[in-house]
Amino acid sequence: MSSRTSNRIAVLKGGPSAERDVSLVSGRECAAALREEGFEVVEIDAGVDLSSRLVESRPDVVFNALHGRWGEDGCVQGLLEWLQIPYTHSGVLASALAMDKERSKQVYAAHGLPVAESVLVSRTEAMRAHPLPPPYVVKPNNEGSSVGVYLVDENANAPARLDDTMPETVMVEKFIRGRELTTAVMDGKALGVTDIVTSGWYDYDAKYVEGGSRHILPADLPPEVFAACLDYAERAHRALGCKGLSRTDLRWDDTRGLDGLILLETNTQPGMTPTSLAPEQAAAAGISFGDLCKWLVEDASCAR
Repeated sequence: MSSRTSNRIAVLKGGPSAERDVSLVSGRECAAALREEGFEVVEIDAGVDLSSRLVESRPDVVFNALHGRWGEDGCVQGLLEWLQIPYTHSGVLASALAMDKERSKQVYAAHGLPVAESVLVSRTEAMRAHPLPPPYVVKPNNEGSSVGVYLVDENANAPARLDDTMPETVMVEKFIRGRELTTAVMDGKALGVTDIVTSGWYDYDAKYVEGGSRHILPADLPPEVFAACLDYAERAHRALGCKGLSRTDLRWDDTRGLDGLILLETNTQPGMTPTSLAPEQAAAAGISFGDLCKWLVEDASCAR
């Protein structure tokens, strides 16, 4: 954290990614909370003029509320390093690693964390024949929030028909049956475990449309599985080199006990509304949304 007084905060939101709409909400909520905490806040919708707008606004700290590519993959972090403006959440390398699903899984595996079998294939190959025995999922290798995720079930006669928004290279990953779990990590310490209950596949709508999912916090799990969720999330946070706040998503096949717990991915810019998963866990741990946002500002730095 810089020694200078951090009173003027630039909240970055929106941006050009597929998660723009979610980021606009996160940014709005964080800006409101920071104003309530006494900060002077300027909200910036991140576009091609971002560097000039940052120079003009002269913030003491940037609160990064961007989600998805450009804002969460190391690009904006690199710009902020170049401008020497302290910023929240993870740095360049951790952001880039976490956004690249294949490389982050390689890091997890190297640190003894359990991951699902997967392959990278071209979009054409994914539609020509089954890259893996069904069931499996097909998803972009570098997007978040379940953007562009296809589930191919075990009885599928043909592979997925991907739309034109899918990138040229996609990840095909073995589908792990069971429960959707998530654990937020703040300052290296896991906050809790949430069981995410949906009526079907946990896709983009299930995450962000009202009534699309239900959060059970704390998750009702066997003690050894609950403890493993906390441990895996903390280890993933450290292995990738994350800073500030992160959230790690897991799947648990309860027919296999602890062996059924698989780490999916780590989000370095988790959703930031008062009812988002990470702030929910912070609130359950006694940390208000305003206090969480204030702590992220106080934790901000360069060379993260």
